[in-house]
Amino acid sequence: MTAKLPRASLGDTAYQRLRQMILSGELSAGARVLENDCAARLGISRTPVREAISRLTGEGLVRRPEGGAPVVHRISTDEIVEILHVRRLLEVEAARQAAGAPGRDALLKLRGVFEGFLSGERPDAEAHLAADDELHERVVLMSGSRLLETLISDLKLKTRIFDKGSIPERFEPGCHEHIAIIDGIVSGDPERAQAAMKVHMDNVRESILNHLTRLF
Repeated sequence: MTAKLPRASLGDTAYQRLRQMILSGELSAGARVLENDCAARLGISRTPVREAISRLTGEGLVRRPEGGAPVVHRISTDEIVEILHVRRLLEVEAARQAAGAPGRDALLKLRGVFEGFLSGERPDAEAHLAADDELHERVVLMSGSRLLETLISDLKLKTRIFDKGSIPERFEPGCHEHIAIIDGIVSGDPERAQAAMKVHMDNVRESILNHLTRLF
């Protein structure tokens, strides 16, 4: 007899599945997130789906229009501009605080990954995203600030759709910028580290806004 998963596990599974569907674009901006439909799609009951939708609403990936069904949140250009501005401030500060902190070996290993991306066969979007995520996460961990970690993670989530390879022209410049960030941090020079992160975040912002201009 197959044991049933506890409700908490089903809730986590529903949350992870729905979250991935939103971030991958399978559930596009403006799409309704209905309990019955999602439960049928995931093959589970409505209760864990309801819990998952509530968590996604708290994260800002889903919103509830007054008197209407929950929908995947459509981030406006103004919101993206504001998010990228705040991310820049926070990540530049994280790089400054990370300079010279313990953890250089892991960063140097990541440096090798980015060098490999540039010299070898171009990786798929998922491998590139994983390396990008690891670098930004390690920088904020090395800063020693849990608050920065939480704030940056929440903001990055809202622009994740642009980290899925949708801006391919950013691949090579982004790798070079990541290497510069690593070099700045391992050098122990806070000004060099924050300057490298500032260049990177400015270029990310410009590329995303240019991409939105082409779309709309």
